[in-house]
Amino acid sequence: MALKITEECINCDVCEPQCPNEAISMGDEYYIIDPDRCTECVGHHDEPQCMVVCPVECIELHPQWYEGQDALMAKYYRLTNSVA
Repeated sequence: MALKITEECINCDVCEPQCPNEAISMGDEYYIIDPDRCTECVGHHDEPQCMVVCPVECIELHPQWYEGQDALMAKYYRLTNSVA
C-alpha cells in the first residue's frame, strides 16, 4: 500500500530527502507522495522513513492504493532496475 500525506502537513521539509524512491514532492499546498514511486521503503529500510521523521504524524496508508509486500518489492526492483 502506498502512503499519503494528509492536510495536517506543516511543510517542514524533513520527509522529502528521506525518501529513497524520490516519491515525495511539494504539492499545491503541502507535500504529496506519488503512489507509483512509493514502496513504503520496502527494499531500502525496515520501515517508511518519512513516517519515522514526520514531526506531526501526518503520513498514513493510502486507503485507495492497496499493495501487498510482493507488489511493493516488485515496484522496488522496477524502480531500481534490480533483478529479483
